[in-house]
Order: sequence, then structure tokens, then C-alpha cells
Amino acid sequence: MPRFLSLADVADELSVSVAQARALVHSGELPAIQVGGRGVWRVEAVVLEEYIQRQYARTRARLDEGSIEQV
Repeated sequence: MPRFLSLADVADELSVSVAQARALVHSGELPAIQVGGRGVWRVEAVVLEEYIQRQYARTRARLDEGSIEQV
């Protein structure tokens, strides 16, 4: 896997739309860098993996507290 992923790559990995991936970046929930002056965003592969792991932990915590139903 390359070091940096485009928002399209991130969206594909997470099975979400590019707009949803962009919203994660703009909210600061998914750290990214802007390359060049045309709004090209890149997310490091390791940062994406860390985000995924945080989401697993957040989901486990919500399940434990009963905030969401178990499948």
C-alpha cells in the first residue's frame, strides 16, 4: 500500500462516499495534509489505520455502555 492515499482511496477503503471522506478530513476526525494549491488532500495509510482502530474502540465502548444495539 502506498504511504499516502487520496480521498477516493480512503472512501473506497471505508466503503463510504468521497464526500463523506472529505467531511471526516474537514471535521478533523481524520487527519490529512493538503498538497499543492488546488485542494488536493492526502491521508497517510498509517493514519487511516489508526482512525479505523479508534472507531473500533469507540464502537466497543458504546456497546459496553448500551448506547447502541449489538448486532
